[in-house]
Amino acid sequence: MIFQILHCPKPIPKTLYDFLANEHNLFAGVGIRSDVEQLLIDYDLVVKNTVDLGHLAVERVPGVRKGMGLKELARILMEVDVQKPKRVTLSRWDTEWLSYPQIQYACIDAFLSFEIARKLLAIQHHHQH
Repeated sequence: MIFQILHCPKPIPKTLYDFLANEHNLFAGVGIRSDVEQLLIDYDLVVKNTVDLGHLAVERVPGVRKGMGLKELARILMEVDVQKPKRVTLSRWDTEWLSYPQIQYACIDAFLSFEIARKLLAIQHHHQH
């Protein structure tokens, strides 16, 4: 789901607050802490349960270095080469209507984050036995 909070009429839906604050939902991303801080500062939104994929990957996977981005993690953990065109990365994300390439980019980003989290958490689980 893509939710454009910048263009959301006030008040922000309670369902979004509840979804993000629910500790049973895990939110994963590279450098997620800064995004979470921004949501708290700008919208008073609390994201309860987060995992930074970069940190987790360094802990769980040999050969992963600090500071690797989603693209590098995807190459190592999923063996996929993701194209992230600079023109999309650097495009206007504050526009009311996102372009198709922006929507595609956001969906790929979310999917990769989800899959990488799933793989890394499975490794963690594996070590406990």
